[in-house]
Amino acid sequence: MHHGAAAYASTARVTATASPRELEASLLLKAAAKIQSVKDQWPQKAGELGAALAYNRKLWTILSTSATKPDNPLPLAIKNNIANLGLFIFQRTVDIEIEPAPEKLGILVSINSNIAAGLAGRG
Repeated sequence: MHHGAAAYASTARVTATASPRELEASLLLKAAAKIQSVKDQWPQKAGELGAALAYNRKLWTILSTSATKPDNPLPLAIKNNIANLGLFIFQRTVDIEIEPAPEKLGILVSINSNIAAGLAGRG
């Protein structure tokens, strides 16, 4: 595993006592690690791209849906930002699925790792 992917994977471990924010951060880092691994070992791991993108898409579907529910206490601006990020990720994922290329993956890794850092209070 490449050093970048290993770093994401090692940070993505979750304890049984994780808070919801820690869990979300961990899952985002796990998704980032899957995508980074494919990117770092392209084209050998190109066959794993679909699974990595599907995992990330499912995670962002849950995050976007949860964050934008009317009863979610987040401020409207943050809800809108999460919804917009989710839309971007879904559009980028479709673009990658249509024309796979490792250079398109970095933005997904960056978004996930930056959001995870913010959730963990490191952003």
